[in-house]
Amino acid sequence: MTTRAAGTWFGQPRGLTVLFLTNMWEQFSYYGMRALLVYYMTRELLLAQEKASIIYGVYTACAYFTPIVGGVVADRYLGKRRAIVLGGSIMALGHFMMTFEPLFYPALATIALGNGLFLPSLPSQIDDLYEPGDPRVGWAYNVYYVGVNIGGFLAPLICGTLGEVYGWHWGFGAAGIGMVLGLGIYLWGQRHLPEQARRTVVREGAGAAGGRRLARSTALLLACIALSVTVFRGAYEQVGNTVALWAESGVDRDLGGWTIPMTWFQSLNPLLVMAMTPSLLAFWRRRAEEGRVQRPLARMARGALIVAGAYLLLAAVASLGSGASWLWLVLFFGILTLGELFILPTGLGLFARLAPEGLRATTVAAWYLATFAGSLFAGLVGTLWSALPQAVYFLALAGLAGVSALLLTAIDRRARDFLESV
Repeated sequence: MTTRAAGTWFGQPRGLTVLFLTNMWEQFSYYGMRALLVYYMTRELLLAQEKASIIYGVYTACAYFTPIVGGVVADRYLGKRRAIVLGGSIMALGHFMMTFEPLFYPALATIALGNGLFLPSLPSQIDDLYEPGDPRVGWAYNVYYVGVNIGGFLAPLICGTLGEVYGWHWGFGAAGIGMVLGLGIYLWGQRHLPEQARRTVVREGAGAAGGRRLARSTALLLACIALSVTVFRGAYEQVGNTVALWAESGVDRDLGGWTIPMTWFQSLNPLLVMAMTPSLLAFWRRRAEEGRVQRPLARMARGALIVAGAYLLLAAVASLGSGASWLWLVLFFGILTLGELFILPTGLGLFARLAPEGLRATTVAAWYLATFAGSLFAGLVGTLWSALPQAVYFLALAGLAGVSALLLTAIDRRARDFLESV
């Protein structure tokens, strides 16, 4: 089977490498800025912790909401390439605006706006690289996802270090440079991507969607799953918020006389995703070959319980007082990442699996709406950090993850026969 864009690198179309590198640098810019955001607000802008948590939650929520609108704009009016170039340029502008303190709020809005055009348009080009039926497309998305985690791993190390050591604005500037690099790679690699025309009206898609409808039972099931994931994210999204604050004040970061930068710990999650994913997939594959396939909702419930265990660990460590070894934080991230791999990719795949033809994009968008709602909820939960003892607060986060596990278990019992039939 031949590709639509001639030539291959590493056995895949050359365009996949272009999209991979573009995505990697975009994620570098996003996570680089996010690694600094809470620290910048509380230490430089001297915002109250409660207000900083709300702003953090609203910003991360908007990062998942604007792509829903941006995807429609890209499909109907701009086309994928124009949306990527325009969105990337707007994001780069926003990152550089972050280097000027008076432009803080406009900069956040600018980044979120550009992200809305950029984020849904880039991965949607992957299928365009392959002829229908090409088996390589199956793991092309896995390759692409590695770029997310490489960018997320490098960002706190580079942007975080620059921000902590030389000044916050240096870190924000580095994030902007990362976005420019990604955009430059995309423009340079145009010859390896298939031609795409601007679309003003999607008549075939509209006709297909008009003949399809999401069944009430399916819509109710997805809504219940989305509610469970929203509760889960109230705990999970604290990694870049209140857990980051605890890394600053409650953890002994000394390593042989050298203090580990607090932002470096945020590199652990993407690093562990890359390290754990191959082994976990191999484990699930062996179980499938043995006929012991775990139901998706049961797997998600187990993931939520694992994350609850991670926060129980922090509650126990925090109860001993400040100055806990940084090794406990590393262990926390290991347990949390394992739970994440059980619940979040499984949930996204379940939404895609239950989507009817003609409504696939809309159904998958509902997953991002749950992420949006969960991020807002996480911002509200973060306001309790200053009101509760640290051990009690982490115990409450474990409770949220536990409630999510109970909800998913209850849904699994009610929907087991339905899911086996689709």
